[in-house]
Amino acid sequence: MEHRHIETLSTFDIEHIPDLDVAVLGALELFQKTSIPKMNLGVYKHPLVVGSGNAEATGRIICEKVDALFASESNFEEKLRKIDAIDGVVLISASGEKHAPIIAKKTRALGKHVTLITNSKNSSASHELDHLHDYDEYIFPKNREPYTYNTSTYMGMILGATGEDAGEILKFIEERVTTFDLPDLSAYDKFFLIVPARFSGIIRMLQVKFIELFGRVIAHDIETSEYMKHAVTVVPSDELFISFGEENTVWGNPKNRLFVPLPENADYGAMMAIGYYIIAQIQKQHQAYFKENIATYVVEASKAFGQKISAIVE
Repeated sequence: MEHRHIETLSTFDIEHIPDLDVAVLGALELFQKTSIPKMNLGVYKHPLVVGSGNAEATGRIICEKVDALFASESNFEEKLRKIDAIDGVVLISASGEKHAPIIAKKTRALGKHVTLITNSKNSSASHELDHLHDYDEYIFPKNREPYTYNTSTYMGMILGATGEDAGEILKFIEERVTTFDLPDLSAYDKFFLIVPARFSGIIRMLQVKFIELFGRVIAHDIETSEYMKHAVTVVPSDELFISFGEENTVWGNPKNRLFVPLPENADYGAMMAIGYYIIAQIQKQHQAYFKENIATYVVEASKAFGQKISAIVE
């Protein structure tokens, strides 16, 4: 089936939650057949890019070459009040809910324009915009996914910024990444991911995905190949070192090293897709911590946010 992973994502229920790699491959299938909005953020000279969790990390990636400041829901207001050079806010929120409408409302109250980058039409954050310009809101396509996976959501935004070909990334994963032999990942409860220095912006996204899937049950660290030269391996540990795009010949016991190739001229879309795909292989070989706990978690999260949060995001 040409889009079999999208089919899985379209039909799963709470008792049959797919692993993260299904979301990765489904996202790449989606962006093969669906156009992605072209963003014009050049209307701002010094924007403040705001998001929560992986939205903040996505903002750092898509605005990496912009003279921007970055903030989360925790400190955006302080920066808006104290930094006069900020001439607008780029707000990134897949749902356009939770903190997003609060951020949009407070930003406009402080006299700054808001551009919303989202995956949801008619969101609460959208209702806080003035909708007078074509750059007020960009709505990206997404797949139906388990709550927090947020794979198609942020991948589309990243591909919109990098211009990478989703079909080529999918082909690379199918031909190069799925075909090499993985070690027994269930034998490890500690992982160290090493990414090329040019992908330093992906670190937070990979960290968040580990936290969401494994909590503190499985330990992780993620650094660039350059930062590895600092004191991050003083205390030896029986962990698996997974290096992306660059062979690791230094860190960890040679028997505890895994090399994962990246496409030639890879950009952040490929790094995100392949990084998530490998984390999914760890998910597959360990207890289903996320699947066992997500239904209970969204009940508590709904109370915390004061709004209904579902374990399945339509």
